[in-house]
Amino acid sequence: MKHAIKLIMLLLPLAISAQIDKIEPPFWWSDMAHSKLQIMVYGEEIAQYTPEVENVVVTSITKTENPNYVFITMDTKGLDPGIYNIDFKKGKRTVFSHAYELKKRAPNSKLRKGFDASDVIYLLMPDRFANGNPNNDSHSELTEKVNRDFEGGRHGGDIQGIIDHLDYVEALGATTIWSTPLCEDNDNQYSYHTYAQSDVYRIDPRYGTNEEYQMLSKELHKRDMKLIMDYVTNHWGLEHWMIKDLPTYDWIHQFPGYAQTNYRMTTQMDPNASQRDYKYCMDGWFVKTMPDLNQQNPLVLKYLIQNAIWWIEFANLDGFRVDTYSYNDKDAIALWTKAIMDEYPNFNIVGEVWMHDQAQMAYWQKDSKIGAIQNYNSYLPSVMDFTLHDAIGQVFKEEYPSWNKGMIQVYENYVNDFLYPEVNNLLIFAENHDTERINHIYPNIEDYKLIMSLIATSRGIPQIYYGSEIGMQGDKGKGDGDIRRDFPGGWPGDQNNAFKAKERTDKQNAYFDFTAKLLNWRKKAKVIHSGKTTQYLPDDEVYVYFRHNDQASVMVVINNNQSDKVLKLDRFKENLYHFSKGMEVMTEMEIDLSTNLKMPAKTSYIIELKK
Repeated sequence: MKHAIKLIMLLLPLAISAQIDKIEPPFWWSDMAHSKLQIMVYGEEIAQYTPEVENVVVTSITKTENPNYVFITMDTKGLDPGIYNIDFKKGKRTVFSHAYELKKRAPNSKLRKGFDASDVIYLLMPDRFANGNPNNDSHSELTEKVNRDFEGGRHGGDIQGIIDHLDYVEALGATTIWSTPLCEDNDNQYSYHTYAQSDVYRIDPRYGTNEEYQMLSKELHKRDMKLIMDYVTNHWGLEHWMIKDLPTYDWIHQFPGYAQTNYRMTTQMDPNASQRDYKYCMDGWFVKTMPDLNQQNPLVLKYLIQNAIWWIEFANLDGFRVDTYSYNDKDAIALWTKAIMDEYPNFNIVGEVWMHDQAQMAYWQKDSKIGAIQNYNSYLPSVMDFTLHDAIGQVFKEEYPSWNKGMIQVYENYVNDFLYPEVNNLLIFAENHDTERINHIYPNIEDYKLIMSLIATSRGIPQIYYGSEIGMQGDKGKGDGDIRRDFPGGWPGDQNNAFKAKERTDKQNAYFDFTAKLLNWRKKAKVIHSGKTTQYLPDDEVYVYFRHNDQASVMVVINNNQSDKVLKLDRFKENLYHFSKGMEVMTEMEIDLSTNLKMPAKTSYIIELKK
């Protein structure tokens, strides 16, 4: 009997320890600038215990109105890597302990170099790219099962599918992968986009595991390529485990309950905006299934900062793309951004600021003089150039060019570059997973070539969208599923495998070959990465600009006409006076600069100038 009692006493701490359902972050690292670590412990009635950490200074213990949570803040400065026991006490008695690990940080982690203008970003949706492991298409713990026949459903693409086709992405000339979110999303339907996350420390098992995500990063870095994580600070999904048992009432914005954002991001900078409109923009929910996080709550903000840093360290990331950046609480998101950039000063973060005015977009870039008018600094290194995207969607199909219609719209976009603190750190793109497919707007390859020539030679960081490089189309009017089609060849049994040159159609190869030659040339063209821009007013829908530095000069000519045009070169002598000839990059044709230049219809020339 005595032995039985002793056994029960030994097992009792383990049984009580089972009350700990989650600890987040699950582990941390030593030697972090972010040394004041907030550990969230979740379990039934966990707040009845008082936590202490062995040989560590606990600076605060926060218990909320929900007894299932306790937040422990401890100072890790100067602590060595190792295991530190968190003792949960009742009175003086330790009821149970949890072993918490501080890992050794990777060498030079702090000084990691983020993506920049030397890169080309390949944006893909993992569910629609390639199915590398059919065994994880559905998962017993998650509601939505695979259904490839439903364009809004799970199709089975995964991390292994990306890894399997890195050679393809590398051959294309892209240097960086931006995948739409990979963390768990347990929505009942349409969960494939994964922006309504239900666990932000766990890769969705239908995509793979946390370790497979690490492997993707390792495989990219072997190729001197980079990985960008799509991060969501503004909201979680209704199925997030914390939303189902809120730590505090004000963990999310409540009105009470749900209220819709007005989507009017201009209210965040409008000096005349009503307080109601200002509040509903920032605090309203993006959609009913995505509760809006209250970053003004210091526990929430700390949780989001640490989660972001955790993924950078764990997966060895090279950057973030932040979803719905300008819907966040503007002051809190600046603190979030600054905390990450303080930890990693050479990192890069691009925010989705979906606005249609350059001054309003520039407001959100780090050290903006426009933001400074209101004493605001977001600390955000990069924003997405949506006004260039808007122009590209119109100009190459303009039937009646005029004073303000046609190629002049592209020119005028760059006129406003003076508004941005750092134009070379703008993300430039013709399309993404939320917009119309560019090959639907412009079904002819001639227009695609003009667009890609522009994107590849403009200031900033080019981003291309998976499948467009083989001519993939999609009509947003039919729904998001149509602009997020499966990549042909990504699934066993696909009749067309566009990952392999020999199995592509002639049309697919025409798109791919052009794109690959252009992007691989760009890799070594430092003048494009950081050179200055001199542009000339478009004349008769022929647009000319130069990218130049002290070592090199490139002349870009875009003829947006349905007919040939003759270009008089003396107009450009301020950029040409040093040069007598050039080599056109795509055709490898020598260009004589001593005479007029004949430009074929709907053609672009990228000319490396020679003395």
